[in-house]
Amino acid sequence: MTPSTETSGGVPVKQAAQSSFRVPPQIRASDAGRARVEAGTDSGARGEHTHSEVPIPRPVVQRASVRGQILDALRTALVAGELRPGEVYSAPALGERFGVSATPVREAMQQLALEGAVEVVPNRGFRVVERGARELAELAEVRALIEVPVVLRLARSVPVERWAELRPVAEATVRAASSGCPATYAEADRVFHRAVLVLSGNEQLVQISEDLHRRSQWPLVGGSASRGRADLIADAVEHTALLDALIARDLDVVRGLVGGHFAGGA
Repeated sequence: MTPSTETSGGVPVKQAAQSSFRVPPQIRASDAGRARVEAGTDSGARGEHTHSEVPIPRPVVQRASVRGQILDALRTALVAGELRPGEVYSAPALGERFGVSATPVREAMQQLALEGAVEVVPNRGFRVVERGARELAELAEVRALIEVPVVLRLARSVPVERWAELRPVAEATVRAASSGCPATYAEADRVFHRAVLVLSGNEQLVQISEDLHRRSQWPLVGGSASRGRADLIADAVEHTALLDALIARDLDVVRGLVGGHFAGGA
């Protein structure tokens, strides 16, 4: 992505390249519909209907849907490195590129701020947080402390048939890795880890692990965290090997694979 700049208070603010941050057409359509209703130009909002017509309510659900889709697109842009650490992005500029108003973009960015991915810069926008290799290593360590003992416990208690059911999920990570796209693989990897941890029956554990997984995907300063296609494939193949060991009830292999998986920054 080659960003352009605008100024806010004399300070450059990054804009997304026009070819980046594409979102489904329905986002623009729903946002436009919301704008018509709020402006009073929609017939439902004016109350111009016959007795046989049902008034159209304000599309609150559509508003949430737009915000959610923008949030997903921004998370993907973070993982793909299109939102660069240390750069400031304004909601109006991103909204223009998305084809929506600044409001759902600002709301999505505020959610990312709560997650720690960006920080608010008053009167300018949102700065992508800069982080180093140490933070990435710490996240991997915390994930290992949480997930390794859980997987080992599940290895002793979950029927092999249940592990076999996860085979398509593991194979999906290999296909995603083969694409060479970090964002595509990150999502497939998240789905696999979630599918394993859900077997614990502990929803709080699943939510905490997903938050740690999301944070571990954010790029490092300088883009040094970016992994190539070969690295992604090697990581994904560990998923299928882990299932083989779980189905075979080989706890020593399971222990080695799970520990090494997080040591590699998965």
